Amino acid sequence: MHDSHVRPKIETIRWVGDENGYAELIDQTLLPSCFKYLRCDDIEQMWKAIRVLSVRGAPALGVAAAMGLVLGLKESSAKNGEALLGDLTEYKKYLESSRPTAVNLFWALDRMERIAEENRHMTALRLRRRMLEEAIAIRDEDMRTCRALGKKGESLLKDGDSVLTHCNAGALATAGYGTALALIYAATEAGKRVSVIADESRPLLQGARLTAWELKEASVPVTLICDSMAAQVMKEGRVDAVIVGADRIAACGDTANKIGTYGLSVLAKEHGVPFYVAAPVSTIDMALADGADIPIEQRDGEEITRWSDRKIAPDGIEVYNPAFDVTPAGNITAIVTERGIIRAPDREKIAATIE
Repeated sequence: MHDSHVRPKIETIRWVGDENGYAELIDQTLLPSCFKYLRCDDIEQMWKAIRVLSVRGAPALGVAAAMGLVLGLKESSAKNGEALLGDLTEYKKYLESSRPTAVNLFWALDRMERIAEENRHMTALRLRRRMLEEAIAIRDEDMRTCRALGKKGESLLKDGDSVLTHCNAGALATAGYGTALALIYAATEAGKRVSVIADESRPLLQGARLTAWELKEASVPVTLICDSMAAQVMKEGRVDAVIVGADRIAACGDTANKIGTYGLSVLAKEHGVPFYVAAPVSTIDMALADGADIPIEQRDGEEITRWSDRKIAPDGIEVYNPAFDVTPAGNITAIVTERGIIRAPDREKIAATIE
């Protein structure tokens, strides 16, 4: 199949104009019924876009946070780089409060702050321009990283394979190519016929709304199932591999991803199906020893008790709604990064990949 047929033609997030410009991102809360870009002119709008999941997916959140910082600096009245750095620190704290689990958001903000500290001697205007350059560099690097990750990992897939995936770890979750789905796109570009079974991914249906949509757009065969059907399709021999993304990977290989991922890893182990995690090295948090230390975001119970505008549970009922769960390293066949494949991941192998 020709490259142009399979590469996702999606620009998840972009910057328009100079340092006084604005960010535009695909509003993922509207998909699949409406494809529309959301304009963010200030840091508050970007914070909200991150919080309500207009933009989501760990790598995309890193890009969004970096651009959010540039938006914040538009509001600063600082006359020199030193004063601007002080304001930047406050804007950074604000953006860090948007969502707690995806490490890429914090990684990108730390990187932006480090660049600002190195260039604090600049004028305020020149430093703001340097910050925009860095935000765009983070976006461009993400595109290259995801393509490299896809090329490294596509060897895990054979012609005719059927892959089960969960949530959305595709172009919409990154600057525009994907992590888990990068393996699918790269395999298809290499001439392999690969099909996908997409979990709907309750409660927010990222698999149904986003993964199924972008795979259809890229002409990759996709079949949608309810989350509760995964065990049955594995039992029926319909799944050759499970590939998921990650929001944070601890030093030992324990991996946080969308709620429901841990259950899939248990099912895959039971049915002898390889379970792969695809993520850039920036998603690995060496500061956390294991998965028990990963902060898990708790979201509004109404995501479960309401379906669009319709109430689907009794008033006043207790709701538990963690957005993520943690898959132990022992359940992971391999972690695929842009630097290579870490098989049977453990602390030593991950440390060697990071260095």
